[in-house]
This record gives sequence, structure tokens and C-alpha cells, in this order.
Amino acid sequence: MPIAKSKPDVNRSAKLAAFDRLLTVMDELRENCPWDMKQTIASIRHLTIEETYELSDAILENDLEEVKKEIGDLMLHMVFYSRIASETNAFDIADVLHGICDKLVHRHPHIYGDVKVENEKDVKENWEKLKLKEKGNVSVLGGVPKSLPAMVKAMRIQEKARGVGFDWDNEKQVWDKVYEELDEFKAEVENNDQEKARDEFGDLLFSLVNYSRFVNIDPEEALERTNKKFIKRFQYLETESKKDGKEMGEMTLAEMDEYWEKAKTK
Repeated sequence: MPIAKSKPDVNRSAKLAAFDRLLTVMDELRENCPWDMKQTIASIRHLTIEETYELSDAILENDLEEVKKEIGDLMLHMVFYSRIASETNAFDIADVLHGICDKLVHRHPHIYGDVKVENEKDVKENWEKLKLKEKGNVSVLGGVPKSLPAMVKAMRIQEKARGVGFDWDNEKQVWDKVYEELDEFKAEVENNDQEKARDEFGDLLFSLVNYSRFVNIDPEEALERTNKKFIKRFQYLETESKKDGKEMGEMTLAEMDEYWEKAKTK
């Protein structure tokens, strides 16, 4: 497949200059700022995680100004890691960028090679197969990070299994599985077996995540949207009831529900 020529980027020189400025600022901070001089790759890890979640929040809020700022924070972290590593000749930012470019070229043989694909599904399957060969993993699931949140991990596990053909044929089969797991969970609750109920609840959640893939819903995003919606309505309840001279913890459920229903219209 011939490679399509990309459109000329009239702002390329400005973008390169901006990236060069970031590298320069990073060098200056690393050499002159007491805090920056003290940092290690390990010490800024938790800050990177925090910045990633802040970017996620901005995306969910569709706040593009905040998205821009959070991308900047993460870009700083990537440059910071690379600068620290360069001090021991482990790698530098050029190695990082060439590495990702080489990987993208290798994993897109339908663009940079002669592999034929029909759709997005083919692209994803090729990606997972190539990734497995590169890493030499004994297990298809070996590339799933252990520290991922459970909901995200379930999604990635299922996507990787699907990449090698281990998946349901259609969404009805998955929906039937959801009901099966729900019945098994209810049975263990009725049996008052806490340990088995916990396990069955996990199976139920896993099957719901599975179903979400078939209807193109990101379960993590869906749950976070519900979290935000609940927080907004609950805070309305708190604020409005206080205006009316009422105290949380002293109202009846019916009284609180009145405010909750009003919050739904806001």
C-alpha cells in the first residue's frame, strides 16, 4: 500500500521551536532549581499519575482549555523523565521519540507495508499480534499492567483476548451471560455466603464490562460520568436544603428525595 503524503504543516517550524523551548526550560530547571535538581524518575511517578487523571477529568468535562493545560503538564513529565535518564546515558528524548516512531511504523504494516486490512477490527488484531511477538510474552495477557484500575484492566484483558479470536460471536450471548451471572450472584446473597457472593459480583461486573464493548461504551467513562452526576445532584441537595434551614442527617429520606428530584432538572 503506497504511503499517502501528509499535508504540509505550515506551523511545523513553530511547533519545533516550542518543543525546543520546553527542552531548554527543562535543562535550565534541572541545572538551577533546587526542587527539580533533587527529583528522580521514581519521585515524580506519583505526580505523573495525578496529572493523567487530571487530563482525564478535563476530557470528560469537555473543557478543551484544561485539556491543553494538562497535556502540557504531561509533556513536561515526559521531557523530565528523559532529561533525568540522559544524565546516566540510559536514554534521551531523541531515543524516546525515535522509539515510538519506529514502533508505530512497525505496527501499521497496512500503511508502511503490504498488509491488507478491511476495517478497524483488523487493525486492532494486527496490533495485538505484533505486540505479542515483540514482547515475547508467554501469555496474550502479559502486557496488561498490573496496577491498572480493575475496571480498566477488565476492559484491556477482554480486548487482548479478542485480538486473538477469543470472544463472543454477538452481543446477545454476552447479555445472556450477564443475566446468568446476576442469577448466580443473587443466589449466593440469598445463601448468605459472603465470599462466594463477592466472587459472583466480580463475575457480574466482568460480564457487564464485556457487554459494554459490544455496544461501544467505555465502562470506566460511563461510571465516572455517573459519579460526577451523583456528586452534582448531592451537592445541590446539600446547598438547597441548607438555604431552607434544614440540616443533612436530620431530614427524612422523603425530604431529601424532593431536592434530589429537583436536582435532576438542573
